[in-house]
Amino acid sequence: MAQINPMPMGPWKITVYDQEYFQGRRMEFTACCQNIMECGMENIRSLKVECGAWVGYEHSSFCGQQFVLEKGDYPRFEAYSGSNSYRIERMISFRPICCANHKESRMTIFEKENMSGRQFELCDDYPSLQAMGWMNNEVQSMQIQGGAFVCYQFPGYRGYQYIMECDCRGGEYKCYREFGSHSQTPQIQSIRRIQH
Repeated sequence: MAQINPMPMGPWKITVYDQEYFQGRRMEFTACCQNIMECGMENIRSLKVECGAWVGYEHSSFCGQQFVLEKGDYPRFEAYSGSNSYRIERMISFRPICCANHKESRMTIFEKENMSGRQFELCDDYPSLQAMGWMNNEVQSMQIQGGAFVCYQFPGYRGYQYIMECDCRGGEYKCYREFGSHSQTPQIQSIRRIQH
């Protein structure tokens, strides 16, 4: 059976299916799942987020490419991978985003590692950081003071997704390698708040 990590009780519910368009084997979760294969599924091909915000991962144990999953139906992989230019049709683990709070989201991005250099505070959605005045296409470090954000590699919420939360790492991401296990570049060009 899949390992379920203990976590605070909350308003989280996700239903996953092993076939597209909500067909095939179905399972409901209200907490983390480190490996869907331990539950007898090979992969997740469609899902419904009924309550709360979630993050899905390409590999087990919350590793690999990340996918933000907000309330709604996701009938095929393309629905949750967004306009990601890296086609990976695999989601094996997922967990709730406990601190998602759209109204209290606040973060500071920095041009250098260890929260140094030029900085900019954000509390809204930014489809293009350059359009709002950020002078380059990289963010080397960040601090999340409240809520949760999803950062994208390219403008217009495209490319790799990195989920940043105030209750992970104390909200401090001191270098781009801490953005996620798949992070290979500090390139971030759009950011938006995660809705609960």
